[in-house]
Amino acid sequence: MFAMFTEQDHLQGKDPIVNLIYKKLIKEVHKFGLVKIDPKKSSIHLVNRFGFAGVYPRKNCINLEIHLNHKLKSKRFTKAEQASANRFHHTVTVSSPAEIDDELLGWLKEAYELKA
Repeated sequence: MFAMFTEQDHLQGKDPIVNLIYKKLIKEVHKFGLVKIDPKKSSIHLVNRFGFAGVYPRKNCINLEIHLNHKLKSKRFTKAEQASANRFHHTVTVSSPAEIDDELLGWLKEAYELKA
C-alpha cells in the first residue's frame, strides 16, 4: 500500500516563515498557468507537463530545486547538477518570502515552459 503525503505533512513542525515562503511560492507559480501540486515522501513536486521544480521544506527555510535544460550560474544556487542528458537541477535556499523575486520566478517560469 502506498502512503499518501500532503502539503501540510511537509510544512508541519516548521518555523512559521516556511509556511509564508511556501504560500508565496505557490501563489506566484499559479500565475504561470495550470500547476499540479504533487506531494511525495521527501518533497513537494510542482508539475506542468513534467516536474519543473521540487520544494524541500526544512526547519526554517525551503530548498527549491529548479529543473532546466541548461546549466545556469548564480551565487544563489547552493547546488547545480546535471540529472540527465538535457536536464539540470539547480537548488536555491529560500529563507524569506522576499527571496521569491523576479530572478527566481524567471527561472521557475522558464522551467515551467520547457517542452521536454
